[in-house]
Amino acid sequence: MKLNSTVEAVTQRIRSRSGPTRSAYLAQLDAAAQRTPGVQRLGCANVAHAFAALPGNDKLRVVEQRAPNMGIVTAYNDMLSAHAPYQHYPDLIKAEARRLGATAQVAGGVPAMCDGVTQGTPGMELSLFSRDVIAMATAVALSHDVFAGALMLGVCDKIVPGLLIGALQFGHLPTVFVPAGPMTSGLSNGEKSKVREQAAQGLIGRTELLAAESAAYHGQGTCTFYGTANSNQMLLEAMGLHVPGSAFINPGAAVRDELTREAVRTVLGTADFKCPPIGRVVDERCIVNAMVALLATGGSTNHLIHWVAVARAAGILIDWDDFSSLSDVVPLLARVYPNGSADVNQFQAAGGPGYVIRELLDAGFMHADVLTNRAGGLRDYTRLPSAAATDASPALVWNDIGVSKDEAVVRPASAPFSASGGLKLLRGNLGRSVIKISAVPDDAHVIEAPCRVFDSQEDLHKAFTANELNRDLICVVRWQGPQANGMPELHKLTPPMAVLQGRGFKVALVTDGRMSGASGRVPAAIHVSPEAAAGGPLAKVRDGDVIRLDANRGELQVLVADAPWAAREVLSMPEALRVANGIGMGRGLFANMRLNASSAEQGACSWL
Repeated sequence: MKLNSTVEAVTQRIRSRSGPTRSAYLAQLDAAAQRTPGVQRLGCANVAHAFAALPGNDKLRVVEQRAPNMGIVTAYNDMLSAHAPYQHYPDLIKAEARRLGATAQVAGGVPAMCDGVTQGTPGMELSLFSRDVIAMATAVALSHDVFAGALMLGVCDKIVPGLLIGALQFGHLPTVFVPAGPMTSGLSNGEKSKVREQAAQGLIGRTELLAAESAAYHGQGTCTFYGTANSNQMLLEAMGLHVPGSAFINPGAAVRDELTREAVRTVLGTADFKCPPIGRVVDERCIVNAMVALLATGGSTNHLIHWVAVARAAGILIDWDDFSSLSDVVPLLARVYPNGSADVNQFQAAGGPGYVIRELLDAGFMHADVLTNRAGGLRDYTRLPSAAATDASPALVWNDIGVSKDEAVVRPASAPFSASGGLKLLRGNLGRSVIKISAVPDDAHVIEAPCRVFDSQEDLHKAFTANELNRDLICVVRWQGPQANGMPELHKLTPPMAVLQGRGFKVALVTDGRMSGASGRVPAAIHVSPEAAAGGPLAKVRDGDVIRLDANRGELQVLVADAPWAAREVLSMPEALRVANGIGMGRGLFANMRLNASSAEQGACSWL
């Protein structure tokens, strides 16, 4: 199938824009790859330190026999459901490496925080920058420089982008990402949302709300809605960095351990295929494939920040115009909560990532001519793994996905849910912003109303509780960008805004903060750039200003005449708020990250 002309044009402009930075990155990669392997290059004391803790046979194998040594970077901790399954993965990986004549070491661990735990608390203000901490921790782990390849153990929101950014600093290494899968389905996401809205209205108490939340989040694995964590897994499949089809197989499933062993076999290479270095896999075509997969599945808006940063780590420059151009032509093929009622387990059962990738390839929306971690290229990622029928090798087989098992969840490219991806770039005198409209009702795509300005999400909650917001209204929540307070997600605004919408009011949210993959039917112009703390236009907005949010035309405007708008004072962030944002929960340690953060559209990077 011929590549779609818009996909081709976007790829070409990214390639042209990225020429100097990509060339510099590849030169660095090649220089690292051409060195003598670490065991032979390093001094004897260095080598002795590196392998002092290895069992005797492993030490002999890696030092004397020069066997390949794999570095494991893990996000394991046992308080977060998504990462608890990783506890025993290193032992499994080491055993498989030994069986294949190689060795493996846990090179290091990275922090993994959960936005679900910190949501609406000061700890959430560490969340976005934890991505860069994870990237740095990954670099520290791999900086021992005695590895022939790497395995990345991580799943959730900032963890995968951080691991990927860190791994790309060692782009000469073949690298495989090893998922752990989603938890089994509990209380449906729709029912959970209803209970949250009831709680926001005071109709039920803490006991009932906690019971519902605990039924939804009940065991090991990622959350089952299609937020940032599960969008990560879809994108890694589309980039060819997983063992094919491993994203959404539950922890504890019979085939899960074998998929982890297959990750070891993949990174070590087979007789007929050598796993390529990750810096070569992640090129502009690979990044475009990830963007297309995100749009076609209605994935998390967080990736308009994270994948900009990931691309930059590989010397590739993308922006929101690229996402917007692709969104205009990429069809929406999946309806997964919050863009539908299905959870990720239902998505997997209906066809999952493999079905979506196949449909996009066949319709010309993805690059087929890309490197991946498998010999068959991206086509290998259109099939579903299962255990072989016998104990004979191979232990896994991959079968064709076939037709959609539920067209209410996934549809063919010939009959999509929508002809476009549902992501819109908004421009106007309030700056640049993005909105995800795939779950927003058609009659809410255009909102024009007076605004109420809030300096924090807590202030909005207080106004809602006091019944001050019962009217057509655009809520502006500012001082929520990377430089202001680390750009926390504002999920706790969803229930009150949804309640107002349910009462028949036309409402919307405008913010320089984030809403991520859990944003739903309330229109939300998010990531407004430049942010208010950097002197952006949100710092000029006043209570009562009429704002027009037009997702159809891609406009975000405050309806104030040009001359008075230009003359209006740009407010500074309240000093009390700035001081409070740097105190408690470790926020003081992140002061330099806030100070040096790039804009959301530039990836909110602290390392540029």
